[in-house]
Amino acid sequence: MDSHPLESKAADPARLVDYQPGSVVSRQLVKKETGNVTLFAFDEGQGLTEHTSPFDALVHVLEGAAEVYIAGKPHAVKAGEMILMPAGRPHALKAVKQFRCC
Repeated sequence: MDSHPLESKAADPARLVDYQPGSVVSRQLVKKETGNVTLFAFDEGQGLTEHTSPFDALVHVLEGAAEVYIAGKPHAVKAGEMILMPAGRPHALKAVKQFRCC
């Protein structure tokens, strides 16, 4: 049986999900009734369409750059930066260039 990639050891989250041309790749690390932790790799120009979530969502850009829209307002976010998308408010993401986030 495979163990969880973060079980009892440190890991570089950017190395747990790979880019694919023309795609958004996701890898769910934690799934709980109280929320999830998912890693994403976005190819340039790719994104997630506007949606809402019952939980706050924290985006931490590990590398690259993204435009994050919260209630229609754009926010430029780059490697090393984080932004909170509040629960119940529509949000979307688009890769300005390839980016990975968690």
